[in-house]
Amino acid sequence: MSALLYLAAGLVFSYVIVYYGVFRGARCSSSVKLKGKTAIVTGGNTGIGKATALELAKRGARVILACRNKEKAEVAAFDIRRESGNNQVVFMQLDLASLKSVHSFAETFLKTEPRLDILINNAGVMGPGRTEDGFGLAFGVNHLGHFLLTDLLLERLQQGGPSRVVTVAALLHRFGHIDFPLLASRKDLVSGQSTRQDFLAYCNSKLCNVLFTRELANRLEGTRVTCYSLHPGVIHTELCRSTSLWLQLLMMPFAKLFFLDPEGGAQTTLHCALQEGIEPLSGRYFSNCALQHVGGKGRDDALAKKLWERYSLPAPAWHDFDSCKGNEQMYG
Repeated sequence: MSALLYLAAGLVFSYVIVYYGVFRGARCSSSVKLKGKTAIVTGGNTGIGKATALELAKRGARVILACRNKEKAEVAAFDIRRESGNNQVVFMQLDLASLKSVHSFAETFLKTEPRLDILINNAGVMGPGRTEDGFGLAFGVNHLGHFLLTDLLLERLQQGGPSRVVTVAALLHRFGHIDFPLLASRKDLVSGQSTRQDFLAYCNSKLCNVLFTRELANRLEGTRVTCYSLHPGVIHTELCRSTSLWLQLLMMPFAKLFFLDPEGGAQTTLHCALQEGIEPLSGRYFSNCALQHVGGKGRDDALAKKLWERYSLPAPAWHDFDSCKGNEQMYG
């Protein structure tokens, strides 16, 4: 019996060490208030997006929940208004899997909102499928939709200033790869759909997030807009809702024991959005509320520029991607 007790105690001790030493992240220490500021949070109806939106609302910001599901977003907005005591939390329809929807959201926002101080590109997905425009789901939602959204809102971000663009990437960007010929032929960065391919597609999309932030910073140098990418930590959220049921069930016990909750996962996002003094670090990558080294491909300025120029097209061309396939010399 004593041996079992020692074993149980050892397991508990190991869990505490691993959880607090590896998985449990730092906290955002900024005390900045946001009264009079406006923020957009994509995917703000659930997970770390909702936790981020709640904290911004508590600090007095007007918060736009940019979400696909109207019913869930309106419930989330109600919850955030009630908990924060801030009535300036509203829902605007945005489906990042539809470039038409991204254009519509930006048009509505620019007509109704006089300023934008913080844009948080938070929404993400892992799983099979295609976007409305035929792109791979992870690439289209995690990268391309946010790329277009940021581009359409840049002028408004620059009008106020200082303002910030925060893009949620992931440590898994280190496993990412960008195959431009494959992207041109399949409108995706993987060649098929399986559990392994879905995982690689997610890694690739997160490398795109890191490279996008790096190139955006280069293009915004000298302005009052800064941008950051980040790894939020290992978090128990709805990210894998599009994956197979067996994989979700397999991960659930481990996630409950070790993964951060959404509030913990939102801390590095909040650090990048709020922390004073990090402006000289625009374009850099953060984790655990601190500057971190990015993977080798994520430091490739030539690759970042090439990826940007692949999609820096006039607005109509976003709806006619196939017309760009023959222009590999110009676009990729």
